[in-house]
Amino acid sequence: MGRPSIKNEDQYDALREKGYSQEKAARIANTANSGKKGGKAEAYEERTKKELYEQAKKVGIDGRSSMNKEELIHALRNN
Repeated sequence: MGRPSIKNEDQYDALREKGYSQEKAARIANTANSGKKGGKAEAYEERTKKELYEQAKKVGIDGRSSMNKEELIHALRNN
């Protein structure tokens, strides 16, 4: 399989050098605000289990339906 289309090549290369998979590096480098800092996302611990579940579903984490809140947080941080 070839390399995916990348919007922010510099960020993609930096993420790959840090050990990110091609898929994860491409997903991050292709976001609308790639390369920008200062995100204001709410901390995972402040979110409800339902919100964490929906985020896990959005990013494709397997086994999310049987996870508790702490396991969802761990899975999201290590995806």
